Amino acid sequence: MFHIIKERIHQQYRTLDYPAVQPELSPRYLGRPTIAASPCGDCRACLDACPTGAMTVGPQGPALDMGRCLFCGVCSRACAAGKILFTKDHRVASFSREGLIVTGDEPVSRMPLRDFTLFRRSLKLREVSAGGCNACEADTNVLGTLVYDLGKFGIEFVASPRHADGLVVTGPVSENMRQALLDTYEAMPEPRIVIAVGSCAISGGLFSESPECHNGAAALLPVDVFIPGCPPSPWSILDGLLAVKHAERPTPDMPPAETAPRP
Repeated sequence: MFHIIKERIHQQYRTLDYPAVQPELSPRYLGRPTIAASPCGDCRACLDACPTGAMTVGPQGPALDMGRCLFCGVCSRACAAGKILFTKDHRVASFSREGLIVTGDEPVSRMPLRDFTLFRRSLKLREVSAGGCNACEADTNVLGTLVYDLGKFGIEFVASPRHADGLVVTGPVSENMRQALLDTYEAMPEPRIVIAVGSCAISGGLFSESPECHNGAAALLPVDVFIPGCPPSPWSILDGLLAVKHAERPTPDMPPAETAPRP
């Protein structure tokens, strides 16, 4: 018992007071990208370098789709003009797919499309790994450790979809996992939300357009929150989950959660 108490004193307090205190990220960490909007002429180096087709170039300059981006930084290194930079900002989650398109240096918009106020006190989540490589799954799992302390925010992963408020999807949604994902979603009581974690769950990632995959969760389910990355940092995932709990109150014309439009 003495050794246990001694070790506890040695370890001290390891939980970060997030979001009041921001995390210290690795110098190699690549977060929210920024783009200098200016014409590129005939240069298409970033397009040729990107392994997932996340880059496009228009008359106003390049645009980057974080939903397809692997955050590998190849486009930034390929751009001779230095227009594409990756910041240390881990806050990349968006309530809309369009919000993941980067054309300048503005932070990701957090305007909710639904009423999430029902989940402010408690948010129970069921995760489905729909053909993932286990990278995103590992980063959602680590949120339960003492550093991130997911439970203190009133957020918890549960074993049964019948106990869940939200569905967390990782992976590109392989054909073998398609029915399991749909069954899990149908087993959840209304109102329910869907959170796509990682580029695979958002767009298919490296497996986009594969005949064995469905290009992410949005092809089958109405996704409410998009958290890009390959994999996203645990801080990015936590920030996305907290965005749901701290979402602004809806405007009078915003549909409540249980009557939100479904495709």
